Amino acid sequence: MFATYLIGLREGLEATLVVSILVAFLVKSQRRDRLPQVWAGVGLAVALSVLFGWLIEYTSTTLLARSEDRELFEAITSVAAVVFVTWMIFWMRRAARTIAGELRGKLTEALAVGSLAVAGMAFLAVIREGLETALIFYSAAQGAAGDSGPLLALIGGIVTAVVIGVLLYASALRINLGKFFTWTGALLILVAAGILKYGVHDFQEAGVLPGLNDLAFDITTVLDPSTWYAALLAGMFNITPAPTVLETIAWVAYAVPVLVLFLRPARRKPSPAAPASTGAAATRTTGAEDAEPASAPSTTGAAATKTTEAEAEAASAPQRA
Repeated sequence: MFATYLIGLREGLEATLVVSILVAFLVKSQRRDRLPQVWAGVGLAVALSVLFGWLIEYTSTTLLARSEDRELFEAITSVAAVVFVTWMIFWMRRAARTIAGELRGKLTEALAVGSLAVAGMAFLAVIREGLETALIFYSAAQGAAGDSGPLLALIGGIVTAVVIGVLLYASALRINLGKFFTWTGALLILVAAGILKYGVHDFQEAGVLPGLNDLAFDITTVLDPSTWYAALLAGMFNITPAPTVLETIAWVAYAVPVLVLFLRPARRKPSPAAPASTGAAATRTTGAEDAEPASAPSTTGAAATKTTEAEAEAASAPQRA
């Protein structure tokens, strides 16, 4: 259940920060009259995400009659979920410093078009997170059929994310979002490795891949599947005591290089020399622009600076000189 809680927390906080940027921009621009359109777009995105999650589950349990077809469907969705997770964590790492500005620019264009454009912009900003959440949740919770625990954990993660987002917007909470997204990203890579391992097993069950009975090792005498810690490892990262050779290769081949690439310090671009007339202020500005989000300190301020603060938090709290 921790894996699905983490998925809800991570995806939910990303969506909450996106919404907070849009709301803060409208409030600052004295366009509160457009807030209902933003909430309408957000609500539609949430509804379609829930519908998408239900459709995936319905397809697996009802539309597919043969067990081989269900195994193949689950394998394909697992691989798709791994692709989405990988893309999402690296995209957030790269775009954290520019996402607020991009959203403000798109919302400015939408305001010039009309209310439907504002609702559509809010919808598109949230729907990606919602569809990713539904797909990843389905793949992560495949081994818990008939158990409501993973769903409750997902909802709990989303609720936690919304509370954190509201407190950040209200300047009532200080949190280093750079470190938060780094740690949760690393954990999600391990979760994705487990999902990929589960997908490989489903491909073997469906007869697409060989080696279903070729075990890489068997440590059931050491890691008893009936114990709580074995269940915890299996539920979080799909680490099982008797995996097949292909499952083990897939887990290691994904987890190790992706973790190394993700945790590797990003290269800083050399800053151009500041003109002599700009003085110390220009130097401070350049330093802030080149700061890495993963090492950014948390920031809070008074209510008068709430908009700037929410946008800075949403951009993984860029460093201040």
